[in-house]
Amino acid sequence: MSRDEIIDITNKFLVEEFEVDTEVVQAEANLKDSLDLDSLDYVDLVVIIESNFGIKLESKDFTDVNTFNDLYDLIGSKLHAIA
Repeated sequence: MSRDEIIDITNKFLVEEFEVDTEVVQAEANLKDSLDLDSLDYVDLVVIIESNFGIKLESKDFTDVNTFNDLYDLIGSKLHAIA
């Protein structure tokens, strides 16, 4: 799966699930602040990512995830690990 496909799929479910405008989802924007995430929202985010991409995530995977770009990179690396 290409990075563009990962970004498209991710942005679609972020906008839908977290009810934000598409303009909020910017590559360098802070993920937590932009989506107003709390700890329960992170659980929802993990479940949504796992179901959309067929990958398994752990809490430690999010240690270095600050921006949307970081999230796309995380998903891409997990997808490449199972390919």
